[in-house]
Amino acid sequence: MYDDSLTNSYPYYPTYSNSMYRYDQPLIDAVVDGIKKEASSIELYTRLAHTAPNESHQQHILYALERNKVQYSQLHSLYVQLTGTHPQFQHEQIHYQNYRDGLEKAYQTEVAGYDLYQKSCLLTKNPQVQNMFIWALNNERDNAMRFEALLQLKDYGDAPFVIDIEEATKQNDTFRTALWTGSHLQLTLMSIGVGEDIGLEIHPDLDQFLRIEQGQGVVKMGDSREQLTFEEKIYDDFAIIIPAVKWHNLINTGNEPLKLYSIYAPPQHPFGTVHKTKADALAAEAEEGN
Repeated sequence: MYDDSLTNSYPYYPTYSNSMYRYDQPLIDAVVDGIKKEASSIELYTRLAHTAPNESHQQHILYALERNKVQYSQLHSLYVQLTGTHPQFQHEQIHYQNYRDGLEKAYQTEVAGYDLYQKSCLLTKNPQVQNMFIWALNNERDNAMRFEALLQLKDYGDAPFVIDIEEATKQNDTFRTALWTGSHLQLTLMSIGVGEDIGLEIHPDLDQFLRIEQGQGVVKMGDSREQLTFEEKIYDDFAIIIPAVKWHNLINTGNEPLKLYSIYAPPQHPFGTVHKTKADALAAEAEEGN
């Protein structure tokens, strides 16, 4: 369900007198820039909504999409009335590597749009045109805050904390992100790429719990790195218990990222840990001497 505040969008398409503005090229250029920005964002958000990990994220993206469609229509109407023609333009297609990267691109797009419409307000003294740009920049600000909130996977420890862990796990696209770090326990989110693994490792002083929320793989454990005598296939909704002093590895054998959350007792990683890739994790662990 879309937010009711959408009904507070700019309420009508006003009629502008083009006699004063027909040759105001800076204003016309600003309108074209706005049209191109909205066209790019509409295309980006349409694709992003299809890859959203859950309904809540999808609805937030669709809400931003509908508001930007309103902006596009109003800018298009303004251009026609200022020039007597329809705009001819090519907009940029915004590419992204994964869902989280798409959210970051969406956030950056809205921040750039805010700056664009803020400058555009200074190009005209027509109150109706100014009000349209003001509504547009406020919308860019609201959308930027919306996408920033969707990106907020951070370490919340050691305060009381409640979260939809399945949604958070599926949202995460980093190799490892610490979500809660206390004195005696740590919760991390992980995403293991197709054909990749966590890496053979051992924790001498802690037990570990894993739960799979997406994908499939194989878990191996043993008393030495050369003898991993325990091996099981795992799928979404499976839980894994790794006792201390057991060598272990988890391998993604599916055709999509393997997404899971891990609970360490006691904590294993520093507060606020974020490893975007496995290479980042290995580099950080080498630096920490783990």
